[in-house]
Amino acid sequence: MTTTIWFDMDGTIADLYGVTNWLEMLMAHDPAPYALAAPLIRLASLARLLTAMQKRGYKVGIVSALAKNSDPDYDEMVVNAKMEWLAKHLPSVIFDEMRFLPYGGIKNQVNNGNDILFDDEQRHHDAWTGESHYPNQIFEVLRGLL
Repeated sequence: MTTTIWFDMDGTIADLYGVTNWLEMLMAHDPAPYALAAPLIRLASLARLLTAMQKRGYKVGIVSALAKNSDPDYDEMVVNAKMEWLAKHLPSVIFDEMRFLPYGGIKNQVNNGNDILFDDEQRHHDAWTGESHYPNQIFEVLRGLL
């Protein structure tokens, strides 16, 4: 079975919470914070590692939550903003899977049993039935898999 390496976005690779007035904007159904978020890690280095991982047979995926108190139109705007962020900051990475879950969704639903998750939230680690790591472990773990 192929292992997928899953990445959360907000708080893991994208600094959503560092955007000024991010919460107020999200509550007003403004997707701008998702587009404005700065990278939290060296994305050029991540892109090289992900390409190497894919050459070794791993899949690479995004599993990210949509906004709280959303509606279908806002969900679409959020997905588009996140996709644009990925295209801007990780243009060389071809993700095998992208899953955008409703706010509060359980990320373990994407887990094939032997997948790896990188996420900043403890509740996702608690629910993940396999290997999970925090953002500060991304490079160490990926290099260890090569």
